[in-house]
Amino acid sequence: MPIDGRASGQGRVFQTSGDQHIEEHHHHYGAGTGSLLAPQPVGPRPPHGATVPDSVRVPLVGHAPGILRDRADLMERLRTAVTGPGGDVHVLHGLGGCGKTAVAHALFTESVRDHGRVGLWVNASERISLRAGMLAVAGDRGATTGELVAAASGQRAAADLVWHYLDHSAQRWLLVLDNADDPTVLEEGGWLRTSPLGTVLVTTRHATSPLWRGIGSARHPVGVLPEADAAQVLCDLAPDAGTVESAQKVARRLGCLPLALTLAGSHLSHQLLESWSMDEYDRKLSEDSTALVDQGSAGTGSGQSRHLVGRTWQLSLDALAGQGLPEATALLRLLSCWAADPVPLSLLMPVARGEVDFGHLDPPLTADRVEPALRGLLDHSLIGMVEADGRRCLQAHGVLLDSVAAGVPEVQRGLLAETAGRLLEAALPQEEDTSAEARAELTLMASHVSSLLGRFPGEGTARLAVRVVRQVFNVSEFAVALGMAHPVADTVEQLFGEEDPVALDARDVAGQALFRMGHYVRSEATHRKVLASRERVLGADHPDTLRSYVALQAPLDLLDRDEEAVDLLRHAIAGQRRVLGEDSAETLASRSLLLDKLPQLGRLEEFHAEVAVIADCERYLPPDHLTTLTARLNHGAGLRQFGLYAEAEPVARRVLADWIRLQGPDHPLALASLSLTALVAHGLGKYGEAIAALQELIERRERVLGTQHPFVVENREWLAEWRAEAEARPDQP
Repeated sequence: MPIDGRASGQGRVFQTSGDQHIEEHHHHYGAGTGSLLAPQPVGPRPPHGATVPDSVRVPLVGHAPGILRDRADLMERLRTAVTGPGGDVHVLHGLGGCGKTAVAHALFTESVRDHGRVGLWVNASERISLRAGMLAVAGDRGATTGELVAAASGQRAAADLVWHYLDHSAQRWLLVLDNADDPTVLEEGGWLRTSPLGTVLVTTRHATSPLWRGIGSARHPVGVLPEADAAQVLCDLAPDAGTVESAQKVARRLGCLPLALTLAGSHLSHQLLESWSMDEYDRKLSEDSTALVDQGSAGTGSGQSRHLVGRTWQLSLDALAGQGLPEATALLRLLSCWAADPVPLSLLMPVARGEVDFGHLDPPLTADRVEPALRGLLDHSLIGMVEADGRRCLQAHGVLLDSVAAGVPEVQRGLLAETAGRLLEAALPQEEDTSAEARAELTLMASHVSSLLGRFPGEGTARLAVRVVRQVFNVSEFAVALGMAHPVADTVEQLFGEEDPVALDARDVAGQALFRMGHYVRSEATHRKVLASRERVLGADHPDTLRSYVALQAPLDLLDRDEEAVDLLRHAIAGQRRVLGEDSAETLASRSLLLDKLPQLGRLEEFHAEVAVIADCERYLPPDHLTTLTARLNHGAGLRQFGLYAEAEPVARRVLADWIRLQGPDHPLALASLSLTALVAHGLGKYGEAIAALQELIERRERVLGTQHPFVVENREWLAEWRAEAEARPDQP
């Protein structure tokens, strides 16, 4: 009986031989004071590689209006839904900047404060932020660390896990999916569902998505404000700036768009050197010299929103420059390179510390001017402060960022892209870091990298995007990596051609993600294409080409083409020894794979010869390196497959203790080691020990993977067989 857990290099996929694959199986379940940039304490992190996404109990809203104008009827309908029996999905749709998130925030606050609901807030603008946020929802509702790790790595269906815990919540809840402007992000994986225990509220610019119709949602248009209410918003923010009649003129010129009104009112209320009245502000707007002409997207009305907002932010930046803060313009342009998601303040620390000089920007942005520029943007409501994953972050409205980005002078675009990319790169975790903290950092950074590539496509931004995709893959976010890899590769191929090395890197990650998600035929096809291109472009001995040989053998192995897989692996190892050296981590990882492959072919002598890789790993790699531990696990599994149970027993016990110590008892590698331990004890005839280990394995896997996962089903079959054997041989311990 083959071991059910196989490790490939430093990977975390575990699969049975034959036709049981690890896929997304569907389970059926019965701002303070002081310096903005000063370091802040961060709370304790969960142990053993738990997913650490944004706090879903805190709305990611930079600015919320003190008074919600002209939304009484809508709020009453939503309030009735929240306090009712549940099971509803409500979709707020309208122009960017029309106040959808403000309505959601008001309902969220009222539901928690007045109606005792658990409020859960998820940023649904990007795949990685949605997935991280929804897994945080599962964690908030009771999912264990092991379950979250299994869902993140694709061993169980993530959306099923989330909705299982929402359906079994001890308290009623309101779930807000904010900024779902690409409904396909929600559709992929089945994230949008209903539950009798709560209400789902979605904010989006798309009114007619088939997803809304398919889920049977109630749709609520959120438009611009009536003129009287729009004028009152200005009077709320700047009560001393003029009469209601003057406010109506300004509101009319700004199209009564709430975001534009907020920016105008904040400007009027924070003037120091000048004190414009609303009439004077209206005259400035009428000059129209700063208005952006942006056609935008007719489908979502974003062009109209950007045009209206573009008539306000430049006046605020001009005023800040007049107050001695021209750096605010440079900083806002820099922020416009990134996404509308939270931007950790730590991202700006290299500039604030003087470690990176961006005096080449126009206006220049120097260390001593970062904090005053931040405060100026905050005062004028151009940015807001939020907290994400215990980190203080900046956040600006997407329409504002789009408008600012469209207005960047052409001569500045390259410099801004370089600056934004350098800051993102400096903030990324080390490439070999697969910890929970690295996962959290990547969650915050990935959307900004994607946005940077979209706004400023070029070689530097393309390389950065591919690096982030690979790092997302390395922290076992296989589904997210797959979703990111194809768009990045498409963009790079459009820029430089499909055989550009950076584009091939992106396709390589896609192929590996396809393998981890159980799509072996597609993975093989992707890797063969990448390998052929790399051989042609880079040569047979290039390290990337050798990596393609290693990558290609993985799906072949699971497609029962073991001989071909071993030949490819030996070819890669020979090249890696020549090019990278015997002590290279990559060479050692490839050699450790042979300990997994050779027992499948019954090659005992070759297997014994390759065991030397463990001593080499111990000699050349740091203690407790994943490649070393994986090699030991493959060694123990191979010994068991050859029937050498007595030799396998101490190896299995050691790897089990090591994986529990390093990753916790519910980690996939710890569970694979526990499975090996049980199988070895069974092979030695130690039925009591084997059954006890197997019972523990079933208990842990049921909790982590669900009761219907193929591993759990198979383990229950083993248990029945072993108990029958033990009853038939009472003389055995």
